[in-house]
Order: sequence, then structure tokens, then C-alpha cells
Amino acid sequence: MKGFSKIALALALTLSLAGFAHARDQIRIVGSSTVYPFSSAVAEEFGAINAQFKSPVVESTGSGGGHKLFMAGVGPETPDITNSSRRMKKSELETNIKNGVTEVTEAKIGFDGIVIAQNIGNADLDLSLKELALAVLEEVPADGKLVPNPYKTWKDINPNLPDRKIVIYGPPATSGTRDAFVEMVVEVFTAKDETFNAVLGKDASKYKKIRQDGPYVPAGENDNLIVQKLTKDTEAVGIFGYSFLSENKDQIKGCPVGGVAPTFDNISGGKYPISRSLFFYIKNAHIGKIPGLKEYVELFMSENMIGENGYLKTIGLIPLPAAEREQVRKDVTGFKKLALEDLK
Repeated sequence: MKGFSKIALALALTLSLAGFAHARDQIRIVGSSTVYPFSSAVAEEFGAINAQFKSPVVESTGSGGGHKLFMAGVGPETPDITNSSRRMKKSELETNIKNGVTEVTEAKIGFDGIVIAQNIGNADLDLSLKELALAVLEEVPADGKLVPNPYKTWKDINPNLPDRKIVIYGPPATSGTRDAFVEMVVEVFTAKDETFNAVLGKDASKYKKIRQDGPYVPAGENDNLIVQKLTKDTEAVGIFGYSFLSENKDQIKGCPVGGVAPTFDNISGGKYPISRSLFFYIKNAHIGKIPGLKEYVELFMSENMIGENGYLKTIGLIPLPAAEREQVRKDVTGFKKLALEDLK
């Protein structure tokens, strides 16, 4: 039976690849809303300088949603690239392989900060990682036990913070930005907190339940909508990638985290505490089958795009160090296969 399954999978893969020539002549890209502006900028430039190819179609589906679409299989009905504001999980690569997507290349394009932002007219709001965690957790420590989150205002959490209602427009559960925020804020707090450790033991560091009683508002995969909400709701703060702050500094401003402002220099210098790497993943079986895919990848990884003086830096991407950038470029344009042992 197992042998039959392998034969069936191989046959399905062959039929899918055979249909490429007539099925699609345009690159399809899905995934992260954070990587979306960078991918869209490259797609626009690609269309402008390559008259022989159609401009790629880029969809913002969230990192989790993009990986799900990407790993469905090989063939023209599946995406060629998925953008991701977190690294691919080992379980996701295993699913890719199971579904016939046996050759995947990982492209690390740079860094990004996860920004806590608010209306530009507000007084400054400096929040610690602990205060952010206490604002979003479903349960919080009280008198040696975990209780449903009672905090309604920032002052409830810390008397030195303003008496201002907690309203946080943030990414949904499918978002890589939310995954990264939970890992770098929520799990950092729960791993160190005495009550979480006393109650949950070794599972304390894995606690990631976000409250659903109103203060945290999942705002979809379009981060521009969060920006628009902040321009009207002066009580609220929003969570999104640095590029959206960089592009809207006339309307919103970043909140320092632990006294460190979310600036380009602080993120690139490693001072800002909530920062992460950005990626996209390529389905290598589609190279040579989808017109322009190889050329799009080469353009994205070029110095003109991700370099120290590249265009993507002007819209918020934090470039990789020069030596790492050169090595990543070599691996990506050579379509190096991502291996299971490369991932946690």
C-alpha cells in the first residue's frame, strides 16, 4: 500500500508538471502581509524592466495562510513563492515533502522590527515587554495563581502608565507577525514569571494564549487597515512591521519598548527588543516552468533591492550584513535545497 501511494504521488506530480506549459504564464506569490510591500515593489520593478514577462500577482494571505497554500503540492494551481515574516517550521517542510514539494529554497531578505504604534497626536507611551505581555495574555499571575486577565486600562497594569483603555489592533492567528510577537514578548515573559513556572512548570515558556475578551482586536492581514484605525482611534495602539511605520510617519508614531524607540538604527543595531528576520520560499519545481520566476528571484536578491543602498531599504527593509547578504544571495540564486536538519 505504501509503495502504491508513492507511485500515485509520483504520477500526480508528473501530470501536474506536464500541465505547466499551458496553465499559467504569470508568477503567483502569497504569504506575509509584512513582506507584501517589499514583494510588491520587486514585482512592480520586475514588470517595468521585463517586457517579455507579465508582472507577478502578489497576495497578502498571512504567513500561515501562505505556507498552507504553498505546501498543497506542485503544479500551476499552487503558488510559486510564499512570503513569510517567520522562518518555515520543520513540520511545514515535512508537509511540503509529503505533498511532493521536495525542493524548496529559503531566501532570507533582511530584518524587520515589530512596532507598537499609536496616533501621532498622543503623548509618548513607553511600554516594557512585561507590560505588553500582561496587556494581551488570556491569563495573568495574581496571588500565586493564574486568573482571567482583568486589565482594562494601561494604568491597571502599571500605575505609572496612563489611565487609558487598552485597545490593541493586532495581527490574526494566521500571521507570522503574531507568531513572532508571541515568541518574543509573551513567551519571554511566561518563561521567566514565577507564577507561570509554579503553575505550569516546563510548559510555562510555551504558554501563548491571547485574550479574546475585547482589548486585543485581530485586525486582519492588511496592516494598512490598522494604520487607518490608529489615525481615528486615539486610545488604540497597533502591532505591525516597521515598514508600515516608516511609510506613515506623518500619521502615526512608534512606542518605545523598554526605553528603546523602533528606529531603523535601533533595529539594525540589535537594540530594539522585538525584531525578526524576513523570508520568502521558492518552489524549485516551478523554476523553468513558470515564465520569469528565476529572473524575479534574481532581481529580489540583487543589491539594487536588498543591498545597503537598495530600494527596499527606502521603504523599511533592514538589510542583512554585507557578508551574510552575499552568502544568502549565492545560496538563493543557486536554488539551494532547504533540508529538514536546517530547521528546528
